[in-house]
Amino acid sequence: MGITGLIIFLAIGAIAGWLAGTLMKGGGFGLLGNIVVGIIGAVVGGFAFGLLGITAGGILGSIITATVGAIILLFIVGLIKKA
Repeated sequence: MGITGLIIFLAIGAIAGWLAGTLMKGGGFGLLGNIVVGIIGAVVGGFAFGLLGITAGGILGSIITATVGAIILLFIVGLIKKA
């Protein structure tokens, strides 16, 4: 992965984390928090989409996958915090 790929990877993570934070709690988590949530969300979303047999290609598909995964992640974290 070159520097361009790394920048795109981080940008997708930041966008997905911000979208998930906005949808789940009404605000983002700051730049670094959004990137971390988005990257972990991308892993969770890729796993969930794989189980369902769904594929999403391109940058938009990556953002959607990471956002859905980040929403799932934030939902699970919210459930754990309530317990």
